Amino acid sequence: MGTSRCVISIQGEKMNLSVDTKRTRRAFCSVALVFALSGSVLAQHEGHVTPKTATPPEDIQRPRRQVIPDGPIMRLEDLEAMAVQRNPTLAQAEAAIRAAEARRRQAGLFPNPIAGYFLEEFAFRAPGETAEQGAFIEQTIPLGGKLGKARRVFAAERDQAVILAEAQRLRVTNSIRVLYYETLGNQRLVELRDDLSQLAREAVEITRELYNVGQADRPDQLAIEIESERAEIDFLKAQNDWMRSWQTLAAMIGSPSLPPARLAGSAEEGLATLNETQLLETLVSQSPDIRVAQAGVERARAVLARERAERVPDLFLRGGLGYNYERFEPLVPSVSGRRKGLEGRLEVGVNVPIFNRNQGGIAAADAELAIAERELERLQLVLRSQFASSFREYRNAQQMVERYRTAVVPRAREAYQTYLGNFRQMAAAYPQVLIAQRTLFQVEVEYARALVQLRDTTVRLRGFLLDGGLDPSSTEGLKLRPPSKATANPENR
Repeated sequence: MGTSRCVISIQGEKMNLSVDTKRTRRAFCSVALVFALSGSVLAQHEGHVTPKTATPPEDIQRPRRQVIPDGPIMRLEDLEAMAVQRNPTLAQAEAAIRAAEARRRQAGLFPNPIAGYFLEEFAFRAPGETAEQGAFIEQTIPLGGKLGKARRVFAAERDQAVILAEAQRLRVTNSIRVLYYETLGNQRLVELRDDLSQLAREAVEITRELYNVGQADRPDQLAIEIESERAEIDFLKAQNDWMRSWQTLAAMIGSPSLPPARLAGSAEEGLATLNETQLLETLVSQSPDIRVAQAGVERARAVLARERAERVPDLFLRGGLGYNYERFEPLVPSVSGRRKGLEGRLEVGVNVPIFNRNQGGIAAADAELAIAERELERLQLVLRSQFASSFREYRNAQQMVERYRTAVVPRAREAYQTYLGNFRQMAAAYPQVLIAQRTLFQVEVEYARALVQLRDTTVRLRGFLLDGGLDPSSTEGLKLRPPSKATANPENR
């Protein structure tokens, strides 16, 4: 099978290439240029000389544009500490605890007494002859343990508020970590996209030289310029993604004006295999959502006990001291004609539960207890379903990362290093080095994305599937009752 020689002259130098007779010299050059996104610089076979625009350093590394500042360097621990101090939802959760504790105290307070003045049998024609006036005090004494049972209702609500505060802290922490690794991954993607963009611009310069000496056609040059523009667009998009993730991270911390900084660490650090069985058992037994639902069941039981105590009537006491201006009848000669003077009075009573024994309240509380128990079961099933989906995503990301780490990235790096070594030994053309380097960059981009996905799923699984660090604290199940209802004192005097 015969071959023909392709002689390319660049800046007075020549290089001979042997190509298949079924391919033309121009087709060969075009394919190499478009596929490499870097053009084709063909070194002289004898001297292995490359054009001035393609002279590679030892490891072919190019200076990057200063998109991401070199300092200051922020650590994950620093950002988490800032979020604890500045995230408004954490302050809200702490205030909710204080409010629940205040309601618990209020629910156990004894009803206030009523003090007043009375005037009876006042005759306008003889105001000083028949009138009776004085002061009284009235007190309602709750019976049946109503106050203690009311305190238990609001104590359960305080327990719910405490658990909700813990859950909110986990949500904030999970959100900070997810956004941290997302920003860290975007930080790496900016650098990789910058490398690819510069590689494409280098290809444009090389293609322009080839076009000037007649070794590339105008369509070849346009194709490489298009690829270069695409690479630059990808670089700009990577910048925007990094800035968006940083601004979202700063907002989650509670410091939206926090200036962009370089994040420390690597997405590969600290990765460990998760135990599916252990994580699932922990989730369905210790998840804050489950604990809130369990506290909701206890609260519903306390409400039922409180409603049953409502059947016991409260004790009503009323006493007073007054002055009676009436005179004694002559039936008692010793005091006949004298004023009656100081008198005391005492009233004792109860509300007789004949018609209303709180039947409806007890039935409603019993139904709410059943709802709370079923809600706990429903939530356990929901968490199992969400865990299955999240762990599948984790397993997919883990397998992808493992493949890239052990097979794809090492092979791409080995191919690049092989071509680079051959190039230094004058056994390979520079375009082959650029092709291998571009492939390595693309593989590293995919690997960085896989690492971000793995970090995201890992954080969620370890953090009880909680997210939404800026969402308001959930109050589901926290059906607060007014203190007047809990103390059986409608006026709360």
